[in-house]
This record gives sequence, C-alpha cells and structure tokens, in this order.
Amino acid sequence: MKVRNSLGSMKKMQGSQVVRRRGRTFVINHANPRFKARQG
Repeated sequence: MKVRNSLGSMKKMQGSQVVRRRGRTFVINHANPRFKARQG
C-alpha cells in the first residue's frame, strides 16, 4: 500500500474505488488488487 499526498492518479485507474474508513481515505482497486493507497 502506498501512502500519498494526492490520490488523483489512483482515482483514474480502471476499477478503483475511494473509501473513507477511520478518518483516512483509501483507494482500493477491484480490477487489480495490488494497487492500494492511503491518504491521511
């Protein structure tokens, strides 16, 4: 999982979904589960 300042590039990927959990923003990718990112 990458920790990033900006999730803009991750959002544009095919199959990605932005989720808010425990005050943090996560991007999870259903098409390619390797690509995960966290912000905050």
